[in-house]
Amino acid sequence: MSRPLAPQRFPSRPLLLCSALMAAGAQAQVQAPSPASAAPAAASAPASTSSSTSTSTSTSTSTSATSMSASLPRTGLSGDDKPRLVTATDSRPAAFEMNWTPLKMPTGETTALLGLNYMVAVNEDWGLGPAFYGAAKGNYGGLFTAGFTAQRRWRLGGDWHAAAGLYAGAGGGVSSDRVRAGGGLMLRPEVSLRGEFGNWYAGVGVAQVRFPSGNIKDTGWTVMVGRMDRFLSFSPADAGLDGRAGDRTGMGFDEIALSAGVEKPRSGSRTRDGRELTGRKGKAGADLRQYFGNGASWWGLEASGAASGGADGYMEILANAGQDWGVFSERLRVGGQLSVGLGGGGNLDTGGGWLVRAGPTLRWITPWGPTLRLDAGYMRAPWGHYDALQVRASLALPLEKTSRVLNSPPLESGTVRNQSWYLSMPRFKEFKFKDGSRDAVTGLGIGMTRDFGGPWYGAAQAGSAAFGKAGAFSYGMFGLGAQTPRLAGGFRFGAEGMVGAAGGGGVSVGGGAVTQGEVWGQWEGRSARDRLRVKVGIGQWKALGGDKHSTPMVSLNIGWAFGTLGPAAKR
Repeated sequence: MSRPLAPQRFPSRPLLLCSALMAAGAQAQVQAPSPASAAPAAASAPASTSSSTSTSTSTSTSTSATSMSASLPRTGLSGDDKPRLVTATDSRPAAFEMNWTPLKMPTGETTALLGLNYMVAVNEDWGLGPAFYGAAKGNYGGLFTAGFTAQRRWRLGGDWHAAAGLYAGAGGGVSSDRVRAGGGLMLRPEVSLRGEFGNWYAGVGVAQVRFPSGNIKDTGWTVMVGRMDRFLSFSPADAGLDGRAGDRTGMGFDEIALSAGVEKPRSGSRTRDGRELTGRKGKAGADLRQYFGNGASWWGLEASGAASGGADGYMEILANAGQDWGVFSERLRVGGQLSVGLGGGGNLDTGGGWLVRAGPTLRWITPWGPTLRLDAGYMRAPWGHYDALQVRASLALPLEKTSRVLNSPPLESGTVRNQSWYLSMPRFKEFKFKDGSRDAVTGLGIGMTRDFGGPWYGAAQAGSAAFGKAGAFSYGMFGLGAQTPRLAGGFRFGAEGMVGAAGGGGVSVGGGAVTQGEVWGQWEGRSARDRLRVKVGIGQWKALGGDKHSTPMVSLNIGWAFGTLGPAAKR
């Protein structure tokens, strides 16, 4: 994308330059017998790095990445028996963007959607990335959709730019005979004008929110605020190699955690139809964290849903911030966390959807890499009738080296791991509905995979029904898979199993816990450096509660792959 997303807005991030200079220095010491022969490598580092911090396009950034890679030692630092060392040099403009869009419902009631978009430049003008929208006003808490946004920008001169974008996602929420999300597909085209100030920008525009197969449709004003960032990564072909990076790679998160817990509603909590809530509900979810302050502070994003307790369809998405302190050692830490976000569904009365949570935290950073967490909290819907006490346990896996989390060094070494984001479209052959009927449903969602080394990888999916009669059905799952090496022709095959939570849209899922198993084939382009992924899978989906019904499914996934710097592999 053009200048509004350009990474030169970050003068406080000279770390990529530092990384390149050190890599070039290492080559000069190892391969060059004299200062004269070392000069070209040293000279190439600042030249290629400057292109990634200028107003150049992402195409020129990729060119500089290629030239930088050519200047690195490809056969090791001290002999052919040592692993090849690579440096992260693919630096693309990126942006976090949040918007607020008022929406008039068919009943005449008003609500508003809060949107969060993360976009990465695919060329000079276009950005693409995952997005989420949720109701944040009125009495429609639980209306959620997730999908992708594509955005085109035009430079108008000075610190101004115009943008046109289209969001396509799926979901739904509170429905009735008068308010219907139909199959669940949501489209949101937008045009806007933005002004920039430092690393930030803000603007106003016109947007339309539309559920094509339902009756929700409105056009009105929207406001947005964004922060310019960069997306630093390795080539997918570098997976498994020793690497180094002067800053966080990928989306910049340090760890991903899988969690399970229980929540007990307090007196006064009730359903949307006025019944008192007394029973406990089990929850399952996942979160992403980024640490700062030498690992003592963090912020992150969390998503979870009901997995038992008769509240299937309940979902929450929260932003977290916390602080902790070492007890006896830096690895055992006690602190607190504050969370704010949106939630609803499952017939819980969360009002407009806002949730606030606070409570103590305990975490142990094991010497082996993973982190064990235990936290408690009090959650409240300020404009609804729901408050509860909860406790949960989490297993966190590092996406960056623990040394970066604890000490924030300017240059870090590790092992390159492949990560992919997917636009996922699963087709469920025959869902069973609570009214006894059966029908096919097609979903739309976001998928992510992360290479763990060898054949193993982690997988996660979140999405909702987009076509069929299950509007407002949503799911979130995570699990483990195994895959073959890249084969001739750019093909790869694998299998995975996942567990998670799902519900809503009238689908019979019992308490909400579900599983899914799938075998798949994927095409990864003509070259190992290609980032496009096209994956087709077949499998079986099953509800673990109620009558435990299951259905065959097929899926089509379009993805984009990149390399990130993970903990060093044991050799």
